[in-house]
Amino acid sequence: MGTANKLETTGGCLCGGVRYRVKGPLRSIVYCHCRQCRRTSGHFVAAAAVPKNALAIDSGKSLEWFASSKSASRGFCRRCGSSLFWLPKAEEHVSIMAGTLDGPTGLEAVEHIYTDDKSDYYELTDGLPTRRGAR
Repeated sequence: MGTANKLETTGGCLCGGVRYRVKGPLRSIVYCHCRQCRRTSGHFVAAAAVPKNALAIDSGKSLEWFASSKSASRGFCRRCGSSLFWLPKAEEHVSIMAGTLDGPTGLEAVEHIYTDDKSDYYELTDGLPTRRGAR
């Protein structure tokens, strides 16, 4: 998978209560269609990812973490509701919701995952590779 070559990327939530910085390159965008991602975002999720130690929270007074499963937590702003992060417990990366990144990102989408969980009101017609499966 490709990465954007920026040395530092910034982002945050809608109200500005959470601001973060990423040192180093981001993984290309992956679209996740699992039920949890659809429920937290209102559609499917577009997410980049970085090693956990590459993410720094500059302003996090309204950052809240929700244990969405036994294996992962989701970070969101408790003031405006923005979905920001997905943090798996057993892995060394954090996924960052692409819409929260300050642009331009230089990123591109590379695949769809958990497509067996996708809803029936849309089709995948962009030609990107798909990974079946459900969560």
